[in-house]
Amino acid sequence: MTEKDKNPGSAKPQLGSQSDYAEPGLSTPGISASGSNAPSHSNPSHHGWYSRGYLPHLDVPDVLQFITFRLADSLPQAILKQLEQELLQVPVSIREREWRKKIEHWLDAGLGCCALRHPIVAELMQETLQKFDGERYRLIAWCVMPNHVHVLIEPIFSLPKILQSWKSFTGRWAIANNAELGLGIPGRQFWMREYWDRYIRDEAHFYSTINYIHNNPVKAKLCADATDWPWSSAYIGYND
Repeated sequence: MTEKDKNPGSAKPQLGSQSDYAEPGLSTPGISASGSNAPSHSNPSHHGWYSRGYLPHLDVPDVLQFITFRLADSLPQAILKQLEQELLQVPVSIREREWRKKIEHWLDAGLGCCALRHPIVAELMQETLQKFDGERYRLIAWCVMPNHVHVLIEPIFSLPKILQSWKSFTGRWAIANNAELGLGIPGRQFWMREYWDRYIRDEAHFYSTINYIHNNPVKAKLCADATDWPWSSAYIGYND
């Protein structure tokens, strides 16, 4: 890290070199696949359906994925336990959908340190998403919220490694500059380990997902119009 990077108050941070991230993918991006069922995979570098013991994930190439990942302190354990108890009363068939709705509600409430609200951190996160667009994934839409991030991509490289790349670089930088920027990050963990992903089923789902991503700041009452939020593809697309 250069002396400039160590002083984020005087200049925005510089993105890292290849060695600061996970290995880049070498495949060529394809056209997005859609349909009622997630396709199988044959590439050994991808996991297919897998779980770390909590959330199910789908890791296959060339399938559009809507991803949400959040800061480690964005949802206190007391709230998570409360949600778990509430969901016991919900039919199993709709439990996952209701869980997501409740989580999204609490994330939009802006709990935790909300370090991504800081313009320098938000810009670093946005530029990190853009850095390997066309190399490890095709970046379609995104929004950096105060305590979580929404992204729609077409993966080329393995999805968990893409997430590791985004989190490891931004997490290290945020922790290193926590005191100087007054981010209020508690402890040494910046990102929650788990993330949510949902593959895009069809064209209607594709457009509704983009609409959700772009309008999340409006829904959370952070701005009046999606194109007003500086750290999203809606803003960049409108101001190009």
